[in-house]
Amino acid sequence: MKKYPVLVSTLALATMLVTTGATTLCNKAVGTTENVVAATTLNVNTESSTMKWNAKKVGGEHYGNIKLSGGTLQVNGNKLVGGDFAIDMASIVVEDITRAESNKRLTDHLKSDDFFSVEKYGTSSFKITKASPLAKSKAGEANYTITGDLTIKGITHPITFPAIVKVSGKTAEATAAIKVDRTKYDIKYRSSLVGTAADKIIYDTFTLDVKLVANAATQAVSGK
Repeated sequence: MKKYPVLVSTLALATMLVTTGATTLCNKAVGTTENVVAATTLNVNTESSTMKWNAKKVGGEHYGNIKLSGGTLQVNGNKLVGGDFAIDMASIVVEDITRAESNKRLTDHLKSDDFFSVEKYGTSSFKITKASPLAKSKAGEANYTITGDLTIKGITHPITFPAIVKVSGKTAEATAAIKVDRTKYDIKYRSSLVGTAADKIIYDTFTLDVKLVANAATQAVSGK
């Protein structure tokens, strides 16, 4: 008779362990509210956002702007977790040439197959695949490393660059200078890769200075 209390205690302990284990497995299988991450999607305001381009050549440079046709920034609390934007290639503008005829000549050339083939590929795009906060970043300096897929002329390559990101309530702002190797996107006109004379070379990299301003739009919840 004295063994019964011990047996009852053992059975109770075993039952508790089995129940706890089952609950843990269940939580892992279906997810609990603690595992659900809420991400807020903010729409890019294309009127407030800007994109400027700069391309250098031997002995000079050209620059201008281009419009964004849409985009989003996805945030979790005060952290950037994703996003994307689309570029209206037909909107490209040259700013450094003031003479109308010369300006139009360069603008049309940039839209041609020598460069961006705008008639065939009217939109370029970028999609964030990873947003990594930088520890101990100073005010005014990059506080994120952004990695994503850049698509130009239907060709996609990964690209990584530093960015300054500010998230406040239902708004977010991201600024970055993105260096692009044009030869990866089949833009090889006057590139050193094709044996261009040294005094006519256009450098293989150009820069996109991007400023994205986004506002609250929709909220999505993911259990992943």
